[in-house]
Parts: sequence; C-alpha cells; structure tokens
Amino acid sequence: MALRPLGDRVLVKPSDPKEVKKGGIIIPDTAKEKPQEGEVIAVGKGKIGDDGKVVAMDVKKGDKVLYGKYAGTEVKIEDVEYMIMGQDDILAIVE
Repeated sequence: MALRPLGDRVLVKPSDPKEVKKGGIIIPDTAKEKPQEGEVIAVGKGKIGDDGKVVAMDVKKGDKVLYGKYAGTEVKIEDVEYMIMGQDDILAIVE
C-alpha cells in the first residue's frame, strides 16, 4: 500500500525498542520507553507559506531522525506500526 502524507507531514517507522536488562531483570514491553528515533518512509510536498508558495521539506525518504517523546500520531498499516507527524516535531537528522 502506498501512503503519501499531506502538507508538511512525515511518515516515520520507529526503530525497534532495545530490550533493557537491569540487574538481570527483563523489563516488560509495557514498561519500556517508546523509541524516539526512526526512519522516514514518506514525506509530504511541504507547507504552504504566507506568500502561497510551497516551502520545501528539510527531511527526505530514508533519513534517520530523532523526534519528540509525545510527537505524532501512531498508525498501523498492514500490521506495521508507523508515526505520522509534522516536520516541526522532528528534532534532528541522524547522520
């Protein structure tokens, strides 16, 4: 299924959370921190500025990004979890 975000929205696939062991105890999935890093899967065309022109996106497909802890909306497509968020919710590109 092809999905194209609208405007300045970005579709991100969160990275898999790493299993953390503290003192030999495995922390259950419900207590793990949600990842704040992921890969950009698709981007919109960009935000429309006050002058009516499209402002180009800073991120592109394939970029690894860091985003805010409570950023975006979780969506599930064909049993794969993604996040849709505005470009402003992305904090940095990991190089």
